Amino acid sequence: MIPLRIIMVGALALAGCTPAVPPPGDGTLAAALATAAPEPAPGECWHAEVLPALFETVTEQVVVPAANGAPASVRTETHQRMVRPRREVWFRVVCPAQGAGTPDFTATLQRALKARGVYAAPVTGVMDGETRAAIRRWQAARGLDSDEMSLEGARVLGIVPGGFK
Repeated sequence: MIPLRIIMVGALALAGCTPAVPPPGDGTLAAALATAAPEPAPGECWHAEVLPALFETVTEQVVVPAANGAPASVRTETHQRMVRPRREVWFRVVCPAQGAGTPDFTATLQRALKARGVYAAPVTGVMDGETRAAIRRWQAARGLDSDEMSLEGARVLGIVPGGFK
């Protein structure tokens, strides 16, 4: 009889050989961003989001050379550094013609976000603060810090088909 430990190790090894099913698209939303106002084609809807500048505080210890026979000393310097400048980005959103803004679409979105563990409130079909916060959490983890559901995000969630314009 083969020990259970060997069977488990073999099963894990075989499971590692099974390719994972990738999500639609590459799972990131940043690639769908435009940095200038687009000229929308018929049937396209766009949203602009202003991403604020991002700063960080840097604190450094600086050695002050000795002068006049005194020993060297250390002083602390603190300054601000810009990590990312303020910018405006544009991205496609689901148009009202495809159901955006309807209670059915919002309920479907809430269920999709709930299934991914970012929405814990009841499914109501109402675009409320909890829903917007969940959208932001889910999209920010994929490179788009916005509470407006992007078309690419809706495609990745599987709530609109990839064929919508």
